[in-house]
Amino acid sequence: MAQVRQISNALDVLEFYAQVGRPAGLKELSEHFGWPRSSTFNVIDTLVERGFLYEPRTRAGFYPTPRWLSLSQEISTAEPLPDEVFELVRTVSEQMGETTWVAAPSGQNAIMLSVANSPQPIRYVAEPGKRVPIHATATGHALMSLMSPQQRESLLKRAMFVKYGSGTPLNAAEVENRITEGVERGWFVSASNFSPDLGGISMALPVFGRHLAFTVAGPMFRFEGNALRIAEAMRVAIDKIIPK
Repeated sequence: MAQVRQISNALDVLEFYAQVGRPAGLKELSEHFGWPRSSTFNVIDTLVERGFLYEPRTRAGFYPTPRWLSLSQEISTAEPLPDEVFELVRTVSEQMGETTWVAAPSGQNAIMLSVANSPQPIRYVAEPGKRVPIHATATGHALMSLMSPQQRESLLKRAMFVKYGSGTPLNAAEVENRITEGVERGWFVSASNFSPDLGGISMALPVFGRHLAFTVAGPMFRFEGNALRIAEAMRVAIDKIIPK
């Protein structure tokens, strides 16, 4: 997918500040990203002029203003995720010790909306906004199971069937078979589908008038032989937390 460089650069700067958690100046940003100083200056100057960056102290570097938070809160308020979704993600992550998330469809991808990362040293790391191919993952198959056959057919016609891992489905028929199996089983499974050596269990979550999917994911060595136990724990939590 083509990216607009100026927009991508501005978002890179925002993510940089989120990671370092401190002011940074023109020189540091230019060296970190490998951008020309003139290009870096243009990005910073634009964000300053729009009220998204400021200098907390003179010549001590720039830092994001609360304007980012204000906008994100206004956006979230317009179509918020219910509190029960955050509770579900957090509760099951704490119970299972694995990374969990709730995702929604976004074109050819599934996009994570709420994430709780595992505390274990070896784990799958995710964050809100992360996208995964909708046709190649357990999360995506759970979401596609909520769609009409016509909607799925339209998505699969545009899918790029790339082999990401040993478990990647490589054609539309294979995706449909996995969706059918998942519906009959009650949950969807990924075994190195998108990320090598990653296992995942996902369930469709058609609640609050939205099509969502709830997923637990972690290294294959912790998922092999435990899929049923994980799925049962997910189902119990959904029945307890999510209103009917």
